[in-house]
Amino acid sequence: MGEQSGGDGTGRALVAVLAGGRSTRMGAPKASARLRGRSLISYPLAAAREAGMEALVVAKPDSELPPLDVPVICESQHPRHPLCGIVTALAHAGAPVVAVGCDMPFVSGGLLAWLACAPAKAIELDGRVQPLPAVYHPAELPALERALGEEGSLRATLAALVRRRVGEEALRAFGRPERLCFSVNDARDLQTASRWAAG
Repeated sequence: MGEQSGGDGTGRALVAVLAGGRSTRMGAPKASARLRGRSLISYPLAAAREAGMEALVVAKPDSELPPLDVPVICESQHPRHPLCGIVTALAHAGAPVVAVGCDMPFVSGGLLAWLACAPAKAIELDGRVQPLPAVYHPAELPALERALGEEGSLRATLAALVRRRVGEEALRAFGRPERLCFSVNDARDLQTASRWAAG
């Protein structure tokens, strides 16, 4: 397994796949949704393997998940907020965490590995910072916990951290930028993902 330095002396970065959402727009648990014969969550986990990085899944105690071959860490039942998964992953790992959604089938191993070695960078597309995928560091845990307590926006929380923004030009080395950060939020998105995966 490749060594990924987090750049802050806390050791090897790992990938945390967040699967604690309600999936209300999808109408069914997203992690188990099928995309071209595979569970949606299998795609970011495969990208972590491609990157040579250890991975874990963070979910609610009642989250419906398919069979997995990686550790599953339970976050608090409340609140339902992506910051909850990131805070839980950081506290568990004690190392930098590259957070990605279970609904992101086109994130690549190359991008995850690059983020793990890019402690001061944040992805920006169409003028908006992308909270997933992104790397989070143990030193940021107090600020993230405060934001979670206030149930603040994950995007605004990441934007408030000191990061150098990188855009489409940097992302093109790892794939098509609009797909790398694409999330499947509903049945229409799943159809789009299926079309892209077929092409």
